[in-house]
Amino acid sequence: MNAPPTTDAHPYLRAATAGLRHHTRSHATSGAPADRLHLDTLHAHLTAAHQLLDQLTDTTRPPHPAAGRHLAAAHLRLWQATAAVHDAFHTVPAGAEGSATEECRPERLPDGPLVLTICQRHLAASHAIRRKTTPTDLATPLHGHTTSCTI
Repeated sequence: MNAPPTTDAHPYLRAATAGLRHHTRSHATSGAPADRLHLDTLHAHLTAAHQLLDQLTDTTRPPHPAAGRHLAAAHLRLWQATAAVHDAFHTVPAGAEGSATEECRPERLPDGPLVLTICQRHLAASHAIRRKTTPTDLATPLHGHTTSCTI
């Protein structure tokens, strides 16, 4: 197995991953349920990762088609996770940031800045995913892993 390079080519991605690990450890001890602010922040992280994966898929697919297909599958599954977090946001009772019955409706401005933020972000991401996938692709379950990992 090759040793990792001595220079970190992706310091911000590494820092974001470390931040998520730290949050996971600290949240495990608190036992508090997710609130809307927590889900909004997680949704922002997932949409950023979704955009990065989209770019990586586009640049990897031409020189490495098989790897590009796997990245495209990951891109799709990450979108499904992002959509589930968005749905969870709207089912968690609202605290001070808005009403508990509000819905994500693109035809009107949602109430409150937090809902406006998550819904705008989600709608922008949904336009990006729909340009590259079909509704059938969005509904398909995860396929089996077809490569073997050797250590």
